[in-house]
Amino acid sequence: MPGGYNPPRPVDVHGETLGQNEVIPMEMHQIRYFLAVCSALNFTRAAEQCNVTQPALTRAIQKLEEELGGLLFRRERKLTHVTDLGNLVRPQLEAVLQQSEQARSTAQSFLQLKDAPLRLGVMCTIGPVRFVSFLSRFGTDHPGIEVSLTESIPDSLINMLMEGTLDVAVTSAPEAPNERLDLRKLYDERFVVAFPPGHRFETMREVPLRETSGESYLARTNCEYYERLENVLEQQMVRLDDVFRSEREDWIQIMVMSGMGIAFMPEFSAVLPGLCIRPIVEPVVSRTIHLATVAGRRFSPAVATFVKAIDRYKWPESVAQQPPAKATEESAA
Repeated sequence: MPGGYNPPRPVDVHGETLGQNEVIPMEMHQIRYFLAVCSALNFTRAAEQCNVTQPALTRAIQKLEEELGGLLFRRERKLTHVTDLGNLVRPQLEAVLQQSEQARSTAQSFLQLKDAPLRLGVMCTIGPVRFVSFLSRFGTDHPGIEVSLTESIPDSLINMLMEGTLDVAVTSAPEAPNERLDLRKLYDERFVVAFPPGHRFETMREVPLRETSGESYLARTNCEYYERLENVLEQQMVRLDDVFRSEREDWIQIMVMSGMGIAFMPEFSAVLPGLCIRPIVEPVVSRTIHLATVAGRRFSPAVATFVKAIDRYKWPESVAQQPPAKATEESAA
């Protein structure tokens, strides 16, 4: 036929070219060339648009016809017509090409950290003021990463990590060793006693644990150190008057401010304006905060960027090392 274009070889009912053992696989460049010819109705112009030679475009069309089992174009002298089969498959091949381009664009955005998702878990007892300072810096440096934050207790965060519903978690280490976890130490945090203004602890720089004996006590039941604190109190023979227990950090702090009692909490958890805190000593009680990931799981570009950023971040100085001040002043430090 004119222009070196030949019809496809005969095929069987399964779409296999006679004399061959396998169906020739359809390729994306064949679809692009087919759609270009549909638009231009001219093999020469279509080849120019696709930046290939006409023989290369013609061979690709022939291979596509062999795959589909029939002619896609009919050429009469200088005229090119789309066959009924060509018109039938054209919308479907257009959709395939469009989806391919969308997938490529999505992948490029993901790899270039544009609209890249990051699922972050944070232990519910971590003070927001301290951690938000890091998130603010990270968001400024990497505006294309979309962080979704989930708060929960350590055991739940670890389970979500293992199930793949979280990418990373900021939490304390589990009591039982877990070989599937990678833990990166972020910072240490001392426990403090929280009390209202005017309390006798306000004149102290540090509060020995025995000094809390007899105080009305507001217990934070979501704290991962709750049982450990109870054990320390028992070992030190400190007797407190339990008046209220709650999972809500905000409720406990408001109750402390209203004079209902004292509470023990991590030093950066105190965020209520006016709330006073002092480090606990004799003994010192502290915890270590880690970044947890699943050992051996490959990081996405967004997760790798987050891990590198949090590893390099310089956390603010511990309030326990600063002069006595109210919680608002300490949180801003």
